[in-house]
Amino acid sequence: MNLAIGECATLACLLEVAAPKPGNVHRGADFEDLKFADFLASATVIGPILDRAVVQGVGWTVREAVRSTIAIVGTNTNLGIILLLSPLAAVPRECDLESGIAGVLADLGESDAQRVYEAIRLAKPGGMGTVEQMDLNGPPPPSLLEAMRLAASRDLVANQYATGFRDIFRKIVPSLLEDCRSGLPLSLAVVHTQLKWLSQNPDSLIARKCGLETARQATEFAKQVLACGEPFSEPFERGLADFDFWLRADGNRRNPGTTADLLTAGIFVVLRERYLAPPYR
Repeated sequence: MNLAIGECATLACLLEVAAPKPGNVHRGADFEDLKFADFLASATVIGPILDRAVVQGVGWTVREAVRSTIAIVGTNTNLGIILLLSPLAAVPRECDLESGIAGVLADLGESDAQRVYEAIRLAKPGGMGTVEQMDLNGPPPPSLLEAMRLAASRDLVANQYATGFRDIFRKIVPSLLEDCRSGLPLSLAVVHTQLKWLSQNPDSLIARKCGLETARQATEFAKQVLACGEPFSEPFERGLADFDFWLRADGNRRNPGTTADLLTAGIFVVLRERYLAPPYR
């Protein structure tokens, strides 16, 4: 089945948030200020906007998707997802994503920067702080790609722009496919891929909110879970539950939200390139 781009985007968001990932909102766990239903609504409203990304461009897509999300749920549920999916959605359908993304990123102009900065200010993401160059509170830069390159060392979403989405294509997608082909259902493949990624990469949302040391603690905890045994064996499940409890402590400030954004982008690639056939169970 050849899904439309907007359908791929919405379905990727739904499949990611439905997976019972430790520390994140999912169908069995809400936050006090963010509910599972908020993510369902957000996924639905951004689909038609992302469907127009090839024509309207990245900056317009990011801004309008953020506007629609705020209008429907009143808060930021998906800025990182929108920032990742918009360039991917803007790749012409006749091109494969990994080769086509370079052209989309190279074509980003001043208007894209203006609209993306406007969208980020509207979303008001937590823990952003200030920087000396191209700060979000200052005037938009002439080059969005250059701004992302400056932020790449401290933000995993920006790093994807700077590297041509290398982590998505070379790490997230292969991990998802490997787990699915080993027999895991997609939902559990998402959880296992989250752990594998976190075991090697401190989550940049945790780092922004709680500091790099806490993000590194999450990485060590993920390693311990993976060392418990076979995926979703009884010892593994006990380790996963302990990790989930630790991440949800401190008012959910240890939420590995950037990792969730990367997973959504990986699922989008899997759907758009038809690496897995439906039903996506």
